[in-house]
This record gives sequence, C-alpha cells and structure tokens, in this order.
Amino acid sequence: MPTPDIHAIELAETAAAAFRDVFGAEPEGLWAAPGRVNLIGEHTDYNEGFVMPFALPFYSVAAVAKSDTWEFHSTYGGGDTVRTDTLEGVEGWAGYLAGVAWAMNESGYPVDPVRIAINSDVPHGGGLSSSAALECSVIIALADLFGHEIDRTELARIVQKTENEYMGAPTGILDQSASLLCTEGNVMFMDCRDFSREQVPFDLAAGGLVMLVIDTQAPHRHVDGEYGARRADCEEAARQLGVPFLRDAPRHAKLDDERLNRRMHHILTENERVLATVAILKQGNVAGIGDLLTASHVSLRDDYEVSSVELDSAVDAALGAGALGARMTGGGFGGSAIALVEAAAAPKVEAAVIEAAADKGLPVPRVFVARAAAGAHRVL
Repeated sequence: MPTPDIHAIELAETAAAAFRDVFGAEPEGLWAAPGRVNLIGEHTDYNEGFVMPFALPFYSVAAVAKSDTWEFHSTYGGGDTVRTDTLEGVEGWAGYLAGVAWAMNESGYPVDPVRIAINSDVPHGGGLSSSAALECSVIIALADLFGHEIDRTELARIVQKTENEYMGAPTGILDQSASLLCTEGNVMFMDCRDFSREQVPFDLAAGGLVMLVIDTQAPHRHVDGEYGARRADCEEAARQLGVPFLRDAPRHAKLDDERLNRRMHHILTENERVLATVAILKQGNVAGIGDLLTASHVSLRDDYEVSSVELDSAVDAALGAGALGARMTGGGFGGSAIALVEAAAAPKVEAAVIEAAADKGLPVPRVFVARAAAGAHRVL
C-alpha cells in the first residue's frame, strides 16, 4: 500500500470534519483516489489497445462509516447531502457514489448502507477523471469496510460498470485503472486487452523538464453523445473489417466510409505512438517523446475529431512558445491539454497559453505543473 500523500491527508482532515458535522459521528476510515493525466493513448482503451496514464496529486477523499441508511454528503457544490432508501436512480454527483455500491452488489460483492462524506480537489469537468477519482475512493472504502479482498483490476471493472450501466457513460477502463493502479514517479503502460501493465519511470526533473497541465476551463463530459458516437464508429469499423476490435485491424486496412477510415487510422497510429513512447522512456530520454505527443494531438484533432477551439489554442500556443510537445488529454470536447516543457521555459509557455486564450475570447486557462503521484490508498 502506498504511503499516504501529504496533500491527501489534508483533504482527508476536511472530509472527516465534514462527516462529523453532518452525521454527528466519526468515520470508520478515510480513503483517497487521484485524478489522472493520460500521457498518450487516447480513445484506445475501448478498442482494447494501449494506454499510458499517470496519477495526479489531486484527490477525492471519502470519509465512510456503516449506517442504517444511505447518506451521501459533498463538501463541494454547495455542501449537498443526499439521503436515499434505494440505490436505484440516484442522480448527479451522488449517483457516482450510489452507483459504486450498486455495481458492487451486482458484481457479487454485497455492501450494506453507509454514510459517506466526500472532499475532492480534482478539477471538475477538466478531463482529469474527477468522476473516476470519486468512484475509486468509494470502492476501496467499501471493499475495506465490508471485508472484500478484490484485485484492483477487478475493482476497475466494477467502476467501469458504474459508469457504463448506472451513469450511462460509455467509457472504457482507462480512468479507473489509472486511479487505482498508478504508482508514484511512474507512468503506467497498460494493455487494455489483458490488463497487463508495467510501471515505467517518468523522471522529468532529471532531464530539466516539467509537464504542464492546461485546464482550458471548457467543461468536458463523457455522457455527451459525441463520445458515444466515436465508440460506435469504432465498433462499426471493426464489424466491417471482421475483427473484434480496431486494435486487430491490419495496419493498411481501408474502408469505403472515409469517416470510419479516419477513426481507424487514429486508433492504429495511436497504439503505435504508445509503444514508441514506452521504448523512448525506457531509454531515459523523456524529452524524446515530445513529437509523439504532438502527433497524437494532430490525430485526435483531424482523424478522431474530438478536440476543441480551446484545446487547439492551448496546444498551438504552447508549441509556439517552445514546448517540446503538446496534446489534448482525456476524452476531448473540452477539458485539458498537456505540454512537455523545459523547466526554465515553463513561465513563458504558461503566459503564451493564457494570452492566446484571451486573444480569442476564451476562458482563462488554469495551468499547473504535474507530477506522477500515488494511486488510490487508505489515508487514515
């Protein structure tokens, strides 16, 4: 089990205080799960391809105790409290909590009513997996409280069931796996077919580099129809080719439908970029992945058509100011971008990104330096 992150402990103290204030009792424990950045490998997870995320030092913390009723409290969004007699049909932020308990019961890991107080600083709507962090903090809490020893790969599948069947979001398994399985100081190379994984060292400081995360402040939502439409395109392309998933398509396959060809081209070339990134990082050459990041963005923009004016502005401005590579990260249609930058150039790149947004009348981006943090863990 990873050592609790200092920042996670601070968030946990607030969650525990909220639990006491709202429920008049002490929580039985506090569990934290991080948001994530996907270094490269976008929309490949539901095509049984390759991904490469790392955990961010932003966490959702769940303060939890057994109870006679289901009660959910959030310290954000106005400090709402939701009480329910049934796990069916809970909506909004509380739906992610109820959905995890529902999915555990459906998956053969019974849980009884609990009280949960949630505190999180994972940017909401930023494409940094705020919902997965929320769900993963709750699932490790429930597994601990009810004595279920569940492999973390299985936990990720249960959280995916929450997203797909309870919340109605057709997501793959990337976000949950990243929150549950990433380790400090590494990016996680994962094969989404067999869930085999390898922690690959990601030492930015040794190369005099930083990774900037640019939250464009343009909200990103997985439940919107465009995400599902991309997944449907991939499924149709695979059907026409007679393969189980686009990962299995021949490299130079060709379909009559040009849109489906573009979708397929992105998946095939993105998988190649992930494998190339792994090889370069294993050589200790972090700066060498810059061109791959930028190529990934171009593919997501042109072939997969999931970028946005805000994301393109951030990427173009970062590259123009000297970033070694930049790309949108996450599902797209808003959210965040990342930029690999020489540490000395970070202020210049940040200023250029903010200035470009202002010139275009876009929301002011939030820019911060990312590090590869610890995955989900019990805090106290």
